[in-house]
Amino acid sequence: MATSLSRGIGALSRATGRGDGSVIGGRVALRLDPDLLASLSAGRDVVLVSATNGKTTTTRLTAAALGVLGPVASNTFGANMPAGHVSALAQAGPTPYAVLEVDEHYLPHVTAATKPRVIALLNLSRDQLDRAKEVALLAALWRETLREQRVHVVANADDPMVVWAASVVEDVCWVAAGQRWLDDSWVCPECGGGIRREGSPGGAVWECVTCGLRRPEPHWRLDGDTVVAPDGARHRIELRLPGRVNRANAAIALAVAAHFGVRPTDAVPRLAQIRSVAGRYTLVERDGRAIRLLLAKNPAGWLEAFEMADPTTTLLSINARAPDGFDTSWLYDVDFSPLRDRPVLITGERAFDLGVRLGVNGVPFTHVPSFADGVAATRGRRLEVIANYTAFQQIRAELDRVD
Repeated sequence: MATSLSRGIGALSRATGRGDGSVIGGRVALRLDPDLLASLSAGRDVVLVSATNGKTTTTRLTAAALGVLGPVASNTFGANMPAGHVSALAQAGPTPYAVLEVDEHYLPHVTAATKPRVIALLNLSRDQLDRAKEVALLAALWRETLREQRVHVVANADDPMVVWAASVVEDVCWVAAGQRWLDDSWVCPECGGGIRREGSPGGAVWECVTCGLRRPEPHWRLDGDTVVAPDGARHRIELRLPGRVNRANAAIALAVAAHFGVRPTDAVPRLAQIRSVAGRYTLVERDGRAIRLLLAKNPAGWLEAFEMADPTTTLLSINARAPDGFDTSWLYDVDFSPLRDRPVLITGERAFDLGVRLGVNGVPFTHVPSFADGVAATRGRRLEVIANYTAFQQIRAELDRVD
């Protein structure tokens, strides 16, 4: 009954245009049956994907790779708390596999309910300062969750917080997924000593100067456009998704799928078919211009977005609603200097907070009242849009995109 109710309410939400139904159906169903997530997970091989950044894309890539073996249930739209998981599993019906994106705060609860076969851990960084835990506290939460778990963990060897959290598990596959944002991992989570790095950001070898915590030898690594597997085999990745970070996400997906026996040669072509993830990345034509929408929710995400975006007119949109976090002081953690040599437009409910921050970095900008005004103000045929969560959803709705 609870499952049918979840499906029905989700369908009604979509039919009435109130949303994609990925949360409300699960929320109501859990009121009827609080153990529904555990019931719907039973009998499936479950993969959980958690991180501060990149979990939606990695979940999509992992579901595609695992799809070589059969139908996969997944929370495609990024509803990453238990209500979203219930909705996704109920909507999918009985599938042998499930790949679920999990909010980093909810990993303990979802792990207990779903009893996953694999947990993939990508990164930890500061996020939503008005309500999120400090990064070290989240790492400790993950570590306690994983302690004595009989689960295979696929973890990013380049993030000291992730390595410390995952090191309590016996069965860990390490992936050199990179770490461009370093400002949350200069202090060792084990002893409080300093972290010393050698090499370029994103591929650096690191170690604590005081205790024995250090970067583990990765089983999988990224070499340009190629993923190198544990056996040394090289697999070229040709994604339609931009940026090194998405090639790293693909390496994580291949490592997870390999644990289930999926050969990279079979999975790679499926990854290349993905054009967008929940509205991100795909080019959309509007008023004679090609528009690409990128989501950036926190300093690490903005750093990656700047690397993905082409050096052309760029529209930045900032809100500060509940899903975004009300505190915009995180803007001062972002280095906006990469935008100095391109035309920059700003919009959103907190556009002038952003404007002050851009001024500190010496980035000229033009304020536009709305996304439509930004499109009209664009010179040339290309516009890159970088927005935080609710601003992203507003612009996505205006573009009338549902991917």
